[in-house]
Amino acid sequence: MFDNIRADLRAYQGRWGAQGFWVMVVYRFGRWRYGLRNTLARKLFSLIYRMLYKSVQIITGIELPCEVDVGKNFIIDHFGGIIISGFAKFGDNCRIRDGVVVGLRHVEDKRAPVIGNNVDIGSGAKLLGPIHIGNNVLVGANSVVITDVPDDSIAVGVPAIVKPRREL
Repeated sequence: MFDNIRADLRAYQGRWGAQGFWVMVVYRFGRWRYGLRNTLARKLFSLIYRMLYKSVQIITGIELPCEVDVGKNFIIDHFGGIIISGFAKFGDNCRIRDGVVVGLRHVEDKRAPVIGNNVDIGSGAKLLGPIHIGNNVLVGANSVVITDVPDDSIAVGVPAIVKPRREL
């Protein structure tokens, strides 16, 4: 757990006061408690996790449950209005901004997006349903993505249109 937190602090360039960093600390704690063998200790730490999770959710407006599979260097760049389904998966070096929703398309369908490496998700973007977002993808601000996005692409618009990514 502490190695992951140190790596998260490096990803946030040492800014320990960043709200996204504190969300990641609570996330890491929640993941760590699953490894406890002692049932009583696990239940106690689960209660502590739930209180910390709710506190961070209220203070920052970020919902990142510990069930989400998050890769290395995951950055929450701004706070507020961020909701991530516990069924989502993120690769390494992903960045999300305020107002982003990564979740289910239908409540009864428990499948959420699987996001590759080096993905940058703009403010207000919505990624919904059982879709796959490839590596090296940019998702534009306020885009609604409900279909797969291949590697090295840009997804923009409502609904999102996928275009090849050109180096600027």
